[in-house]
Amino acid sequence: MRSTTLALFSLTILAPVFAAEPPPMNQTLAAAPSVATPSDYVLVHFILRQDESRNLAEIQQVMKENKFWAEFPPDGIQVESWYVVMGLGQVVTLRVPPARLREVNLAMERAAWKIFRTEVYPAYDLKKVAESFREKAKADAAAAH
Repeated sequence: MRSTTLALFSLTILAPVFAAEPPPMNQTLAAAPSVATPSDYVLVHFILRQDESRNLAEIQQVMKENKFWAEFPPDGIQVESWYVVMGLGQVVTLRVPPARLREVNLAMERAAWKIFRTEVYPAYDLKKVAESFREKAKADAAAAH
């Protein structure tokens, strides 16, 4: 069940990327146009799976005891998105300066453990590369007609 849920979540997140016409087989990501990757931050996705043996009031009580809302995310860390994904839990995406990654991890450990089972996925933004592949594929298709 867990792998199915994660697979569905991954497809939901990646669907816009795969909706574009794929590049030709001989074109690889290494051939992608040079797109600047920010060095001042990384995206970090947290999946917070609720402890289903506790009801909402119990979870909120532990969150209060752990000072969850005061501790996570640490001050100055930008929240890109925060969703409740029914059947999965909460998915939080933070924009984290690399020098503060340890601080974010410690905040998660202090504030979220005993409430959530956590999964962490660092990521980078592929949107501009995917858009350039799509634009090139459309231009190639138009030129072929």
